[in-house]
Amino acid sequence: MTNIPPVPTLDHVVINVRDRIDDGADTYRRLGFTLTPRGYHSLGSMNHLAIFGTDYLELIAAPPGDTKRPEILGGPEGLNGLVFGTDDSAGVYAALVAAGVPALEPRAFTRPVELSDGPHDAAFRTVRLPEGTVPDGRLYFCHHLTRDLVWRDEWRHHANGVVGVAQAVIMATDPGRWRSLFERMFGAEAVHAIPGGCALTVGLSSFEVVTPDVLAARFGSAAPDAGGRTDMMAALSFRTRSLDQAAAALAAGGIAGVRREAGRIIVPASAAFGAAIAFVD
Repeated sequence: MTNIPPVPTLDHVVINVRDRIDDGADTYRRLGFTLTPRGYHSLGSMNHLAIFGTDYLELIAAPPGDTKRPEILGGPEGLNGLVFGTDDSAGVYAALVAAGVPALEPRAFTRPVELSDGPHDAAFRTVRLPEGTVPDGRLYFCHHLTRDLVWRDEWRHHANGVVGVAQAVIMATDPGRWRSLFERMFGAEAVHAIPGGCALTVGLSSFEVVTPDVLAARFGSAAPDAGGRTDMMAALSFRTRSLDQAAAALAAGGIAGVRREAGRIIVPASAAFGAAIAFVD
């Protein structure tokens, strides 16, 4: 039996911009990110990526009226996908099922990529947890079959100095539900208690699940509006080479409501398509 890696790796995080791909791309460029050219998945969705050292940020969208990806147009704007990396999608699927974790069989798709030497097809297989496994968000594994078409040096340089995803923060009224799922997926040793919740180590990053009051204490008015939700994927922290560089990029982009504190810069969710953003050094 193939086991899921005891220490998961982060592949990417996903911001849902629904049917507003132009607005989403403009916003994240003004936040200081270099974005890849627009991609069109064979599944019908569209995206832009901000590529870092070993992970990336994805802006995902669908055309107005699309019925192929209902989780995009049917979901709220903001952080809605946390994605683990794997080089063995079939093995991950088998291990999840054996561990009693609901999972869908690997799904293959492609995305054309235009490079200086001509057109190519980036190919992927994903293993998704069914809708509703976690409230108001998506967890899945991504198996890259053509990594050289994604992690390219020309896309890794960002005006804000970002080099990777440091943390994703999930708000939950019952963090124990998430802890139980993460432990079944990766083992109890991969998850630990933190004040007001739990944390899953994800390579050089972490996923922290905290109660609404802890989220409010961390982000204040910069946190996204829960809108009655009991759980939501709320915030991202990015590791930057320089807070001064990040501050300069945000000023150049005209981003409103930016707050600088000791060791971090906070961008409110209202200025970042529904996800609170922190830059840390």
